Amino acid sequence: MGRDEDDTDVPRHRRPTASARRQRVQVDVPPQVIEDILDVTEDIPHVDKDIPTADVDAVDVAVDGAGGSPTEHGEGFPGRPHDTSLLTSFADHVAYSIWRERPELKLVSHGRKVDKFGSPVPEIEGLVVGIGLSPLIGCSVVTGDPGLISVFAKRWHRETNTFYILVGELTIILDNVACLLHLPITGALHRFEPLGVDKAVLLLIELLEVSAEEARAETVRAHGAYVRLSWLREVYDSRCQACHWIVATRAYLLHLVGCTLFANKSAIHVHVVHLEVFRDLGQSRGYAWGVAALVHMYDQLNEASQTPT
Repeated sequence: MGRDEDDTDVPRHRRPTASARRQRVQVDVPPQVIEDILDVTEDIPHVDKDIPTADVDAVDVAVDGAGGSPTEHGEGFPGRPHDTSLLTSFADHVAYSIWRERPELKLVSHGRKVDKFGSPVPEIEGLVVGIGLSPLIGCSVVTGDPGLISVFAKRWHRETNTFYILVGELTIILDNVACLLHLPITGALHRFEPLGVDKAVLLLIELLEVSAEEARAETVRAHGAYVRLSWLREVYDSRCQACHWIVATRAYLLHLVGCTLFANKSAIHVHVVHLEVFRDLGQSRGYAWGVAALVHMYDQLNEASQTPT
């Protein structure tokens, strides 16, 4: 949700080309899981296996940028931009501190995990297709040009949700999502409410039919309201063996969106909050999944464009 204009920490300069977007709050960094990290690095030859991928909290951005930045004097930034009322957090953008030492951008693909999981068993295949998420099974792409992706991250500005490139100002729209991912972009919007560990445990017990001890142990291993992708595969296999097809479908779909639509920098976890959307599989058919994908991607680009990330 957007922040109220009366909040004291909202910048006084209103952004003319896009609405203010919410700031994300990350959960503590979960531990490395060897199996999943190896899957990630095998997918992408250029990733250094000695450096685990981890969540990094984005720093809070001051209205007028970091201390000592040109915005304190209203002079603009060297070269561009000159109007400091628009890109209010440019002092914390990677493009501004490009000459400083910054870790190389790590690119993560879950293609091997999705391939290992494979297509859903025939008993639930119709449910997955009906919900509209089956195109995600074959959408993972392993890029061989991390420099190109890094350039796009440096050209992205979260104030406007646009790329600033030589030919002008560009953004990603719902039509792009529909054409590339073949997901529905019309329908109901699901509101993902904040979810603590205790509620996550209850959700796992109810919708995946695991014991309270197993659910609690998994969130402890994940250091928050998360579950491991490898654990979801185990739950899926056990529910298929027991012919609990609805529960198996939920486990399969949570793994699928955790590897694609709602992927995060941990490379091994998915947030339990996304399980709620599969409570009623009939209702899940009517969701605008393309919109959810675009919103999540905007948030991830916003984070990737910041210096500490």
